[in-house]
Amino acid sequence: MKILVSMISLIAFLLVALPAPLYRFGVVELGTAFAGFKFGLVAGIAALVLLAIQVIFKRKTVSIASAAIAVIFSATAIALPLGMMNTAKNVPPIHDISTDLVNPPEFVATAPLRADAPNPVAYAGAEVAEQQRIAYPDLQTLTYAQSKPELVEASNQAIENLGWELVNVDADKGIIEATETTAWFGFKDDVIIRVIDNDSERLVDIRSKSRVGQSDLGKNAARIHSFIEELDSVLAE
Repeated sequence: MKILVSMISLIAFLLVALPAPLYRFGVVELGTAFAGFKFGLVAGIAALVLLAIQVIFKRKTVSIASAAIAVIFSATAIALPLGMMNTAKNVPPIHDISTDLVNPPEFVATAPLRADAPNPVAYAGAEVAEQQRIAYPDLQTLTYAQSKPELVEASNQAIENLGWELVNVDADKGIIEATETTAWFGFKDDVIIRVIDNDSERLVDIRSKSRVGQSDLGKNAARIHSFIEELDSVLAE
């Protein structure tokens, strides 16, 4: 029984630990990776049930070390998928976030990079915009007193500080485009910053869009928040 519990808990852990890097390096498809999470969750629950049975009926065969390892592996296999599911329930199933929902910045230099991406470069429209308004009402066009060149330069610095890949800068048009590769799955999400003159102030809009996936689990909104914080920090220096 101890060996069975250990094996199932280890399998459960591997089913949630391996899919992301395997997908990142092109070994498995995204659907297969997500299936691994589901099976890992089930296996983790099964391992804990078997461990409970072992403790109740075969207590003498239980060792503290093996039980602790089984609990850690199983808990991890259960917690990760459940955490993702809980996040998915609390954010809208969208993957394109913009501070300007009426006239979102349009990807130019990053558009060819998305040619084979499941999610098209075009903005999805009113339905997505309404879901964003409800979920992220604070994400709106920003206003700054600095000049366009200053904001373009500060945006470049913010992108560098955040570790994103700079794709293109058009200082005259006030456009900066970049790509961030997520740490775990290696998803590539594209970002565009647009700076527009508006009399004595500048309007800054940021758009972040995933190349794959229906729901971004809130990642694009979080990315825009991170950029705004970093930009403000650079401008304050």
